[in-house]
Amino acid sequence: MSSETGSPPPDPEFLAAAAQRRNTTTGQAISSSELLRQHEQRQKFRRLIDPGISRPNSQEAAMASLKILSKIAENLIREPENPKFRQFKSTNDTIRRRLIETKGALEYAIEMGFRPEVKEFQPLYGRNERKSEELRLGAQILQETIELAEQKSARSQRNAAEAKGAAEAATRNALLAFMDDRKTKMLRDQRDRHNREIQVRHSPRVDGEGATSPSPPPSSAEMPGSGHILSSPDPVVDEPPPYRD
Repeated sequence: MSSETGSPPPDPEFLAAAAQRRNTTTGQAISSSELLRQHEQRQKFRRLIDPGISRPNSQEAAMASLKILSKIAENLIREPENPKFRQFKSTNDTIRRRLIETKGALEYAIEMGFRPEVKEFQPLYGRNERKSEELRLGAQILQETIELAEQKSARSQRNAAEAKGAAEAATRNALLAFMDDRKTKMLRDQRDRHNREIQVRHSPRVDGEGATSPSPPPSSAEMPGSGHILSSPDPVVDEPPPYRD
């Protein structure tokens, strides 16, 4: 619900065309000044809704008040001589919660032609006969506002449902992809294990594989020019020749 404060006055040609259409459909002549007055009255009703009712109250409380106001106006337009619809009591629980306690709602009812009265010591709001046009215009704006709000709510619910469905689909796809990855890995592991078993089964066997040949025992080796023989217990020493004069 949005207000249209500060909007420029309607174009005279637009008013004339609207007046011509109204004359064609209803057979009643409506002057440009009357169309301008109706336009200003509609703008006033829209301002009474937003910001008057919608801003200081919760969305739920504002919508409930608009529906009560619309029901009161439609009942009176449909049965203008029915005394039950020509007034409402401020002591009624629904009226008290939806019109009296909800900010801005009672002001809208007063603008449609209801005024405070006291009958038989009971406070109530009765119909002002001189404001039939205001009642009709106020009912139109209420119906227009409620329909727009319901369409917006339906779109929001549809978008939320679509977003929820998309999120659930993404989660489901991620789970399926995870399960596919696990299955693929399991199959790959089974194939690799099978290939290894085949390779082991067909590989040639080598007897004594891994055994080491014994190393030969150490041999005696004679060191040249030393007279010592390796691994000999007693070394042999060359004695010098005897001395001769």
